[in-house]
Amino acid sequence: MWTFILGKAVTPSSLRWEDAYRRFETPEEEVAKFIKRLRELGAEMWPRSARVAELFCGRGNGLHALAKLEFTDIEGIDLSLRLVALYEGRGQVKVGDCRFLPWPDSSKDVLIVQGGLHHLLDLEHDLVRVLSEARRVLADGGRFVAVEPWLTPFLQVVHAASFSPLRRISGKIDAFATMVEHERETYERWLTAPGLIRSLLTEYFRVAHFSFSCGKMCFVGVRR
Repeated sequence: MWTFILGKAVTPSSLRWEDAYRRFETPEEEVAKFIKRLRELGAEMWPRSARVAELFCGRGNGLHALAKLEFTDIEGIDLSLRLVALYEGRGQVKVGDCRFLPWPDSSKDVLIVQGGLHHLLDLEHDLVRVLSEARRVLADGGRFVAVEPWLTPFLQVVHAASFSPLRRISGKIDAFATMVEHERETYERWLTAPGLIRSLLTEYFRVAHFSFSCGKMCFVGVRR
């Protein structure tokens, strides 16, 4: 049976993806990864009173990372009721669609996405919608931070390992391969549209940081 959350079908496939996501790394590992990543992207320089929101926040480990970095005004939003229900922390978390953000104009100083944009179903239309909403919600000079998969040589090696016998002997590789299998359409569309993605990011935000390494795109843009 299918259920629906905010108009999105929760299918057996999406449930298997969420289970694989939870198996891929422990919450403690994910929080440590996010802390390291945020520091590399300049979070140490952001005011600790900054109004920060995590889009596509999943089970909320990005919010835990922000809390450990001593940010005091933190919120999250994700479409999955199952994942949002896992969060226990001092931030506020909403179930909602990141194409239609629930916050007023100019109400946030930092918006962060860590692995959510590549799940968008209609990439060109939906990415424009998310970026437009992000720009609306950010105050002047606010930052939009995005970390997403990118088809670097490292990621190509990971793909090869994920669909080889190594998958059977590594729980982490199997979890990654399972996620790819259940998001293949959106994942491959994202990886094969680098020009579109770069052009839209730079259209909506002034570039403060743009890098590609270890299978990731790291972007920090400033609201014009």
